[in-house]
Amino acid sequence: MRYRTLAVSLAMSGMCGPVQAYDVTDKFSIGGVLAGAGQCQVLDGGDVPTFDDSQEAADQCRGAVPIQPEFSFHPNAANEVFIKLGFAAGNALNPEDVRPFALAPWAADLEDDVKDINGRDRDYLLTAWYRYTAKLQGGSGVGAAFGIIDATDYLDQNKYANDEYTQFMNAALVNGSNVFLPSYDMGIALEWENSHWSVRSVYMNVGENDDGNNFNFFGAQLGYRADTRLGEGNYRILVDGASKEFLDPSGTSKEPRSSVLLSFDQELGKVVGAWIRLGWQDDEAAIDYQHIYSGGINLAGSGWGRANDNVGLGYAYLGGGNQDIDTAQVAEGYYRLAVNDVLAVSADAQYQTNDFTTDRPSPRGWVLGLRAAAEF
Repeated sequence: MRYRTLAVSLAMSGMCGPVQAYDVTDKFSIGGVLAGAGQCQVLDGGDVPTFDDSQEAADQCRGAVPIQPEFSFHPNAANEVFIKLGFAAGNALNPEDVRPFALAPWAADLEDDVKDINGRDRDYLLTAWYRYTAKLQGGSGVGAAFGIIDATDYLDQNKYANDEYTQFMNAALVNGSNVFLPSYDMGIALEWENSHWSVRSVYMNVGENDDGNNFNFFGAQLGYRADTRLGEGNYRILVDGASKEFLDPSGTSKEPRSSVLLSFDQELGKVVGAWIRLGWQDDEAAIDYQHIYSGGINLAGSGWGRANDNVGLGYAYLGGGNQDIDTAQVAEGYYRLAVNDVLAVSADAQYQTNDFTTDRPSPRGWVLGLRAAAEF
């Protein structure tokens, strides 16, 4: 998911956290994120082939600097026009000809990600949509957005594991890596919220998948917010699928994709929070992972006198696909130090292991990183 939305979207999405947008006028706001990270991979047991088998992976350090400015025009409380751009320098350790691991160590939109998006021959424009929001009798609300959207802005939210700029960095701990959630293409999103319940649905037409085929995506999520003695909890079930445009494991026919994901987060008092994701997908099409089991804890800095700091610890296990990946496991921990209301710096450590169904060497090793992110 992308790191934040502006105020009108925030009201319907149920997300929490500060909104840093600058109000140029009472109707026009500018916001965004500027981040930079350096990561070093340190392999256990020496060099192994890179993930695309083009060369030997090695101990090395790389970095990247993404910036995503956002512009919001809201003539009134019911209407909003929103545009987000994405620029980046560098790809860090994400390219498959650099890393030996199956999972990208930073789930941000880096230099290669913001060019020729979804095969549309479109660069740098990530989202551009119009949204209408209405309050209904009885306190419920509805919203509809259409244009170039991001499915992860509406589906698979998680309070503690959903933001690659301020929380976990590894792709498996930002969203469910076996759940198919496309970003940055034409579609429509519908939302309904009433007290503790919410329903969100997304339809998108995506330019092309990894097989070069145009496809349709559908996703729906039912959510429940619980207020308990321990604190707030959010419980969601997501069902999604895509049209029959994905090659099967033999590469001879096209198949659809579908998946189910449970995403929960729960406060356990004022300092501790816990989260979990459990997901499964069918294996008619060629897939790397059929299931994901992930979870972790969040420790608020108020427990040691740093109210705006936090610590995150997470683990993910993925497996069951029909390609050459048998299992992928990643453990990650970070400390996020809030310098001020805009800037935060995070020290991050990941340990990843991959096992394969072939005789390919199984990589194991660390990715150590330092990340800074300014939300403006």
